[in-house]
Amino acid sequence: MVTAFVSDSFCVMSVQHGLSPRAKLLLCTDFWSLFVVFLLADSLGLDQNHGGEYAAYESLIERFITALRTCEVDPYVVLDGGSDHTDKKLETVTQRAEQRIERAHRAAKDGGKENVLPIMTKWVFRQTLTRLKVPVAQCFGEADREIAALADKWQCPVLSNDSDFYIFNLSAGLLPISYFQWQDVNGNGSKSYIPCKRYYTSSFCIYFEIQCQLLPTFAALAGNDYVKLQKFIWSQFAPVASKPQSRLEGLLCWLKDFEEPEDALKAAVELMGGKSRKNKENMKKMLQSLSVGMEEYKLPRSSLMEFFIHGVIPLFLVEEFMGRIPDWMQLRVMQAWLPGDTLDVLLLHRLSLSTPVDHKDLPSVNLTSRPLRQVMYGLVLGKETSYKVEERDREGLQLKFIRIKPTFSRVAQRLQLNSLHEAELSERLQVLLEALG
Repeated sequence: MVTAFVSDSFCVMSVQHGLSPRAKLLLCTDFWSLFVVFLLADSLGLDQNHGGEYAAYESLIERFITALRTCEVDPYVVLDGGSDHTDKKLETVTQRAEQRIERAHRAAKDGGKENVLPIMTKWVFRQTLTRLKVPVAQCFGEADREIAALADKWQCPVLSNDSDFYIFNLSAGLLPISYFQWQDVNGNGSKSYIPCKRYYTSSFCIYFEIQCQLLPTFAALAGNDYVKLQKFIWSQFAPVASKPQSRLEGLLCWLKDFEEPEDALKAAVELMGGKSRKNKENMKKMLQSLSVGMEEYKLPRSSLMEFFIHGVIPLFLVEEFMGRIPDWMQLRVMQAWLPGDTLDVLLLHRLSLSTPVDHKDLPSVNLTSRPLRQVMYGLVLGKETSYKVEERDREGLQLKFIRIKPTFSRVAQRLQLNSLHEAELSERLQVLLEALG
C-alpha cells in the first residue's frame, strides 16, 4: 500500500544514472524481494508451475550480478532468518499463507501463472551467489532493521521493494527494484551505469510538508504488518483537488499540523474514538499498539558489519543467544547454510511449510516428507524433549496448525545438538538411510 502510493508520487524520487564506482549496494532479499527478482524472468517465459526452471533462473541471477559488477557496484545480500517470536505479525503472516494456498490451487487447477515460488528457488539463489562470490548474510530474525542499520553505517543505498524502507531514514536512499533497470546497462567501461530511481525520506517529507520524525507515525497510523487499527476515513483530510481522494494522502495532510510523534499519536487516538470515558481502555491499547509499531523503525546496533568484514558473529549477538542456540549453529545460520526454519523449530517449536502448486482436493504434498521432518525435529530438540512441533500446512484450502511428534532413529538417539556438527560422515549417512526406511 505504502509502496504503491510512493511509487505513484514520482516527484519524490530522483532519476539516478548509476552509483559511484566501487559503491556498496545492500540487497534486501526477503521472500517477496526474492520473488520480485524471480518475476523479472517473466520475459523468458519461465514455467512456475512444474517444479521450476532452475538452470534458467540461475542464469538470470548471474546476469543480474554481472550487470552490477559491470558498473563497479559491490552487492551484499541479506536474507530473513527465523520468525518473530512475539507474533506481532501473526495476522499478516497467516493471511499471506492463506492467499498462497489459494493461488497454488488455482495454478494447479487452471495452469495459469499465479506467482507461486518454486520450492528450491531460495537454495538455487543462495548457491548461485556462493559460486559468484557474492557476500551473503542471514539474520536471526527479520532482516529489515538490520539492513537499515548497516546501510546507515556504510552510507550505501538499499535495493528492495519492501515498504518499510520508505520509512527508514536511509542517508544514501532506497533504490526500488521496480525502477532498477539492471537489464539495460548504459555506457561503457568505468562510465557504465544502471538507470534507476532513488528515494529519500527527506524528499518525501519536503513534498508532503511533514516533519521527518513523523514518518514512523505515518506508517503506524497507515497500518503496517505490526499495527492493525480500526478503519478510519483519513481521505476526508485529502485536498479537494485530489482525485481520487487518497487515504494515505489525507493522513499526510492531517500530520502537517504536528511537530512531535507523541502529539500526533494522542490526537489520532482521540480522533478515532478514544476520547470518551468508555473508550479510555481502548485508547490506552491503541497508543501502546501504535508505539510498538513505531519502535520497528528505530535502528538497532548493526550485527552485519562485523560479519561481512571479519566473517564472525558480533560478541553481543553471541551473548544474546547463549544457551539457546549452539555456537556452531549460530555461524552457519548467519552464513545462510542453515535455513531460518531451523531456528523456528529450535526456539518456537513450529514450522511454516512451503506452498507448492497443489490441488485442494488432494492431500498436501508436504505429507510425503513428514517422516524426514520428524527425524529433523528429533535431532534439533533432543531425545529428552516433551515438545511437539506445530506444522503449518493446508487441508483443502484451509491453513491448519498440526502438532507433530519428533521421532528418533537408532543412530539419531546417540547424537546431541551441541555436538551434531562433529558427527562422523558415516553416522550422518546412517541417520538419513534410517529416516528413509
